[in-house]
Amino acid sequence: MAHSVSDKSIQNLISASKSLRLSLQKSQGLGLALEKAGSRFEEITQRLPSLQAAVRPIRADKEALAAVGGHINRAVGPAAAVLKVFDAVHGLEKSLLSDPRSDLPGYLSVLKRLEEALKFLGVNCDLAIQWLEDIVEYLEDNAVADEQYLSNLKKSLKSLRELQSDEGKAYLDGGLLEAALDKLENEFRRLLTEHSVPLPMSSSSSLGEQACIAPSPLPVMVIQKLQAIIGRMISNNRLEKCISIYVEVRSSNVRASLQALNLDYLEISIAEFNDVQSIEGYIAQWGRHLEFAVKHLFEAEYKLCNDVFERIGLDVWMGCFAKIAAQAGILAFLQFGKTVTDSKKDPIKLLKLLDIFASLNKLRLDFNRLFGGGACVEIQNLTRDLIKSVIDGAAEIFWELLRQVELQRHNPPPPDGSVPKLVSFITDYCNKLLGDDYKPILTQVLIIHRSWKHEKFQEKLLINEVLEIAKAIEQNLEAWIRAYGDTSKAYGNPSLGHLFAMNNHWHLYRSLKGTKLGALLGDRWLREHEESKGYYAESFLRESWGKLPSHLSREGLILFSGGRATARDLVKKRLKTFNEAFDEMYKRQSNWIVSDKDLREKTCQLIVQAVVPVYRSYMQNYGPLVEQDASSSKYAKYSVQTLEKMLMSLFQPKPLRYGSFKGSRQLSGNFNNGVKDLRRTTSAAV
Repeated sequence: MAHSVSDKSIQNLISASKSLRLSLQKSQGLGLALEKAGSRFEEITQRLPSLQAAVRPIRADKEALAAVGGHINRAVGPAAAVLKVFDAVHGLEKSLLSDPRSDLPGYLSVLKRLEEALKFLGVNCDLAIQWLEDIVEYLEDNAVADEQYLSNLKKSLKSLRELQSDEGKAYLDGGLLEAALDKLENEFRRLLTEHSVPLPMSSSSSLGEQACIAPSPLPVMVIQKLQAIIGRMISNNRLEKCISIYVEVRSSNVRASLQALNLDYLEISIAEFNDVQSIEGYIAQWGRHLEFAVKHLFEAEYKLCNDVFERIGLDVWMGCFAKIAAQAGILAFLQFGKTVTDSKKDPIKLLKLLDIFASLNKLRLDFNRLFGGGACVEIQNLTRDLIKSVIDGAAEIFWELLRQVELQRHNPPPPDGSVPKLVSFITDYCNKLLGDDYKPILTQVLIIHRSWKHEKFQEKLLINEVLEIAKAIEQNLEAWIRAYGDTSKAYGNPSLGHLFAMNNHWHLYRSLKGTKLGALLGDRWLREHEESKGYYAESFLRESWGKLPSHLSREGLILFSGGRATARDLVKKRLKTFNEAFDEMYKRQSNWIVSDKDLREKTCQLIVQAVVPVYRSYMQNYGPLVEQDASSSKYAKYSVQTLEKMLMSLFQPKPLRYGSFKGSRQLSGNFNNGVKDLRRTTSAAV
């Protein structure tokens, strides 16, 4: 029994042990569970604020919570539309970054869609942002949403609002519009450049032939494309850029057309030429080149500007044309004319000023039509200044001319007896002024000039002035003829005075017969000069060469037997005297000049007739007396043929020394101090 109790106790102990072990295990499990629960409680504690915020709307005012749905719906509608348009803009990117050349109408259509989309965004983005701002304000006022959430919303809306500024709007499309417009500008330039071809001219071509060739206008299709591009550029405030490209390309094209004409002379400055004669040829070219440029090149540009920009308005296309004209070279043409007017007041300059006036007057209507707009003020001012300078300069030179001729009267006459440059110049000058080419122009210039002074002009004033100039020339000649009689002067020689008078009377007769000036002076005046020429020719021959035959006297030469030696001595003496007189006269008169060929030949023939027959007869009769002498060459110095040849070679002009007035030495240019062009040019009346 004891054994059974003991066994039972052992079993109880074993059971208790198992129970304690199980309890211990449960305690350990509970400890682990409590440990895990602690961390979960901590996590719950951390998440509690956000859970509290999440359930805040449940605790919000019932009415505010009910109204928030409508606010959100109103804000989401515009925002969704904006996002949809944004997606559409990005869908246009591929088309707008392609080359517009292949399909310009299609490209412009896509660009217009982009513009409309950006316009929509510009209006509706603001509306969408306003709605979103309203809902955020509502949520904030009614404590419906978390503060951090609202703060993030506000930051996003602020960024969107900044994009709505003028600078920010440029980024709405990511720069797509600017890139597309740049491509259109390039296409605009390409269309212009490829169809702007300079005229195929050469500098040797005559402008008369070229005048028939007008620049080919741009094809109608090209003009339409340019207008379409301009329309889109105007919508995007880029018209000035288009105009700049147009002016650059078209003005360059005009310059290239003019380049073949060799217009370097337009850049000549006053310091680069000595007198008007040095650029006389350029002035003639200037008139032809200016007419060609205005009537054909600038006329074509004027019409083309109108065609391309007509839809925009008169001011725009006229301003565009004005820039082309200025950059292409019209200002250089006008400045060249002004340079001529600013040069010194050379008498020959009058004719050149009249040429300039004629060219400008011929183009007056064209200038008024092409350059009459307000955009061409600079061209108008330069043209007005040029015309005024031309008229003032021409009138001043014309009315000063008589006094200039009178001032030459006290200068010494030419030492060679030739026609003074003053005389030849003035007679030719006056004939030109009265001719059909210059008289109408000069009359118009003088009428305008006097009208500025509120004075009337009558044609007889011009005629009378020219007649006074012709009379002044006569008085100068008379004074110079008298001056040759003063043997105390280096040029004093009555025979030279007769030759001078013969030369100049004949010049007046020959140069004025059959001319307008000759008709005004009258037949009697002309006959008097013709008769005076004959009178002085006879006087010249009588006072010079006519005296030579007297040295070949036959007195005392009747041969008697035994008188041959005496006769030989007389012949030697007389031949020696003749030779000395001939040599001295020939040497002196070899420097004298008779410019007119017919008069020179006739004068030489008269001298030959006066001298050679007497010499021939004398040598035939008495030459044998000295030819047998050892020193015969001293006395029989010239053969008849040599003598005649020498006499016929007299009075030849020397062009290198005595040119025409146009080739005279450099002219002075001061018309206001008495040291005048004519005085210096005709010093010593040469």
